Amino acid sequence: MTDKVAPVLETATTETSWWNSLTSLLRADVTAQLRNYMSLILNFALPTILLVAVSLGKSQTKVRKLGGPDVIVELALTVGLVSIGCIAYSMSVAQDRDRGVLQRLRVTPAPTWTIMASRAIVQVAAVLVMSIEVLVVARFVENVTLSASGYVLTVVAALLGTAVFLSIGQAIVGLIPSFETLNAAGRFLYLPLIGLSIFGQSDVLGTPFEMVSRWSPGGCLETLLSSAMGVTGWNGQTWGAVFASVGYTVVFAVIGVRWFRWTAK
Repeated sequence: MTDKVAPVLETATTETSWWNSLTSLLRADVTAQLRNYMSLILNFALPTILLVAVSLGKSQTKVRKLGGPDVIVELALTVGLVSIGCIAYSMSVAQDRDRGVLQRLRVTPAPTWTIMASRAIVQVAAVLVMSIEVLVVARFVENVTLSASGYVLTVVAALLGTAVFLSIGQAIVGLIPSFETLNAAGRFLYLPLIGLSIFGQSDVLGTPFEMVSRWSPGGCLETLLSSAMGVTGWNGQTWGAVFASVGYTVVFAVIGVRWFRWTAK
């Protein structure tokens, strides 16, 4: 996000509707996202590189101990969701707060909720593109094909996972005012969020660890993706993952909104 975002809204009148404010913010956020092409490429490339590397590399055998080809696809989607929905979102908001962009946006006619909603919508759109990209690549490198309903359910599961990780990102940026500290915390949380999801469907590390992993945010996402892709079917555990994901979203969103600061001070 560049400092040009605030002037876009400062030209609006006090009668500007929330819809006009939101569309103006969306145009500015999309433009800023496209200009930051290196971050964009990394967010999209990382899941694909992981998918191809695990499929073709020596680590394939170890990963397959946790499941079939579908588990590799689920892992790639999880990495993409965490990278885009949690890490990239929180760091972007923290960076703009540190630069004073959020404070300038707050004094414009735009409702404050549209400022954050615009950023969340951009991240959701990025997740949609990333999910489609991973599913297409999986068709060629892992020969993973789904039914039409399977593709739809997988995208829906990814969107629910996006809500969870966006709310976690919001909680992180709400509780940590410093960009430097948040950057370090984001790197620290990256591995647990992904690592726990890997063992949510396996007891190779013991039953207690499996239970913790299964009901972690990443573990719930793995359960949803597994059911959506037709690996395990839609059962009671899937509905439990749905309710747990909604609960995670609400709790972390409340924390993120309640303690969010518009300035770094």
